[in-house]
Parts: sequence; structure tokens; C-alpha cells
Amino acid sequence: MSTHTTTSLEIGISTFLEAAPRAGGITHAQRLRQAVEEINLAEQVGLDVYAIGEHHRADYASSAPAVILAAAASTTKRIRLSSAVTVLSSDDPVRVYQAFSTLDGLSNGRAEIMAGRGSFIESFPLFGYDLNHYDELFEEKLELLLAIRETEKVNWRGGHRPAINNLGVYPRSVQEPLPVWIGTGGNPESAIRAGLLGLPVVFAIIGGMPERFAPLVKLYKEAAAKAGHDVSKLQIATHSHGFISDTTEKAADLFYPPTAAQMNTIGRERGWGPYTRESFDDARSLRGALYVGDPEYVAEKIVLLHKNLGLTRFLLHVDVSSVPHSEVLRTIELLGTKVAPIIRKELARETAQG
Repeated sequence: MSTHTTTSLEIGISTFLEAAPRAGGITHAQRLRQAVEEINLAEQVGLDVYAIGEHHRADYASSAPAVILAAAASTTKRIRLSSAVTVLSSDDPVRVYQAFSTLDGLSNGRAEIMAGRGSFIESFPLFGYDLNHYDELFEEKLELLLAIRETEKVNWRGGHRPAINNLGVYPRSVQEPLPVWIGTGGNPESAIRAGLLGLPVVFAIIGGMPERFAPLVKLYKEAAAKAGHDVSKLQIATHSHGFISDTTEKAADLFYPPTAAQMNTIGRERGWGPYTRESFDDARSLRGALYVGDPEYVAEKIVLLHKNLGLTRFLLHVDVSSVPHSEVLRTIELLGTKVAPIIRKELARETAQG
């Protein structure tokens, strides 16, 4: 697994593969094929990672991230292929490891698991899990997943899954160990858990000011140091929504309508107030959580985020089914060919200045 200093920054894409078959929009099958096209383009323009989140809703096509990523493994050579997240609480860690170790073999060592409890809960009733066990399911299954990646023959016993008595789990991953990240929406306990385990962490920052996550980064590092891990080798990522176009005005005008529609749909489920253009414009300000604009502006925001949180990876979540796919591809192209070079140049300058 690669290590990083806080002066380097991997840049990539994250997605839930939004689709809108019920509304007469793009079908799940079309969105899946688009994802493979996006992964190939992301590699061509020099991006470091493409990550797909697991969801089990009609408005997303991403219930099996490892399968989708495997489709792109044979047509790419360098880009890392990750989930974002794998809802570990409602899955079997044996099957999760097997799916991603298979992907790791097909991609020659480029697979990653981003494990989390998930921001949606539809997988729990679908697979027969009790939401009352939400926290303990994740803790127990993470423990098993880490045991599986640690050793070929597994001995394990827990409360929510039958025991495993000296059985092998195959295939084994090419990478030793297979990277497992912890994905969190800002729960302090999750940051501390990741630190104690010495695992890389991904913060999903979808609202407010990203700089407010600095205390969580501090908790994470303190926990890692307390557990005896090398803090200089910790990996910290963010998953942040955004959209890039040739001008900031065009990016904002294209991205606002689908963002508002998506936020209001989820807001009705969760009791949020209506999402307005004022909310959107505030969020895309320099210290806001939306990375929307022209390449120079988005780069400036990412450099600021790197400075505030000490990131080693930035994932731009660009995924709205009602935006023409050509514009999504343009965002990926600009992120790789324009934004990333600006960021690398700025970070190199800061490093040279000490």
C-alpha cells in the first residue's frame, strides 16, 4: 500500500452512478456503461483513483461496485479502483474480501475497499438486518474483514454471523495487505476507530465548511499515535461534491438544478428544509463544501482544503443524471488536465518554501 506525506495529493472521482429510469431518464444499464467510459477517461487524463459507492435504490445503479470496477480493470493499467463506500454492516466480510481480492487480481494490485455504515439504510431490510444493531454490526464485520486480509486461514467468532473455524478465504489479494479505508460522514468515534486501527480515513464533506473537520483529523491522528502507528504514514481523504466547466458561471448554472432536485428529494426523506440557489451559491464559496467552478477556482479550493486538513487524497463526487454525460466527461477531463497540474505546482511551491 502506498504511503504519503502531507505535501502530496492523489486526485480522483467518486460516484454513486445516479440514474433516473422512473423519470424517463437514463437507465441503470446505460449508467453502468458510462461508468466504464469514465474510468478509462480518468486514467487517460492522469487521475489517480475512481471510486463507486454502494447503493440499493432506484435512483442509483451502483449496487455491485466491485463488478463495475472489474469491467474497467482490463482496459486500464494505472488508476486505482475503489468502493465509496462498501456498506459492510449489511454484507458478509468474506464475500466483500473475495470480491475485492478478485478485482485486485484482475487489476494487478489496484483494488481498494472503502468500508462504512452507509448514509442510506435501504440495504438493512433488503438483506435482513436489524437497524437496532447498526453500530455493532459494523464493528464486528470490520473486525472480521481485517482478520481475513491479515491471514489466509481464519479463526473468528462473533454475535451476528456464524463462526469461522480455521477456514481459508480465496483468492488472496495481490496487495499485502489489501487497502481498507474507513469512510465516515463526520462521526468522532469513526475517526478515532480508524486511528486506533491505523487505517486510512475518508471524510464525506457534503455541507458546512470543510475546515470544521480539522478537529476530527486531530482526533484521528491522536488515536493513531496512541496506538503506536506512524502518523506520518496516515492517509486522509475527502469526498466532496462538485462540477467543473470552462467558466464558473457555466459550471454553477449546469450543476444547480440537479443538485437542488437531489437535495430536495433526500431532504423530504430526512426532514430538511428546501434547497435554494442561495444555499447552493453559499456552498460553492471559497470556504464552502461544493467544488463548483472553473479549473482555477476549483484548484484554489482544493489547495485550501489540503492546507486545512492535511489531505493525501481528494475525491470529487460528480454524479447527476440530468446533466449531459458529455459535461460529466468534461469535468473529469478538466480535473485531470487543468485542476490537478495547478494543485501539484502549488503544493511543490509550498514544499520548496518549507
